[in-house]
Amino acid sequence: MDLSLRDLADRSGVSAPMLSQVERGETSPTLAIAERIAGGLELTLSQLLRLDETDGVTVVRANDRVHVGAGGHRYEVLTPALPGLRAEVSLHTLAPGGATGEPDDPPMHEPGSRETAVVVQGSLRFVCAGVQHSLVEGDAVTFDADIPHHFENPGPEKARFYAVVAAGLRRS
Repeated sequence: MDLSLRDLADRSGVSAPMLSQVERGETSPTLAIAERIAGGLELTLSQLLRLDETDGVTVVRANDRVHVGAGGHRYEVLTPALPGLRAEVSLHTLAPGGATGEPDDPPMHEPGSRETAVVVQGSLRFVCAGVQHSLVEGDAVTFDADIPHHFENPGPEKARFYAVVAAGLRRS
């Protein structure tokens, strides 16, 4: 997760020196400490200890995708709902004149999130912090997703794009 020992200490409530000793194999944490470390990493204790190990592959079938939205904006979540997963991939469809939100809508992503969108059909107008960007099929845009933004379809046909949101990765 690209965390420093201090970051993990803040997130878990376990001191940085203790985390360092555990990381170097100089001490074994109690179950209570291991559970706090797992929580700081947004994992279950089983995941941290790899007790629930599978083959590491999760397939989301087309018929099993989560479908969200109505009217001019619909999207499908392509990634599974797994604990500790820090990114989500979705496929968005905008009807002509449709938009993912309104100019005054607050951001819906957590602080530090980044998003990349790739246009696969049609054209889009991307508005971020009030600045407009025109995108066509094949274009990609990456931006800080915790600031006001939305996509609009100004064209006469539907537009589709993939969005990948990586949560809380930007560092100040």
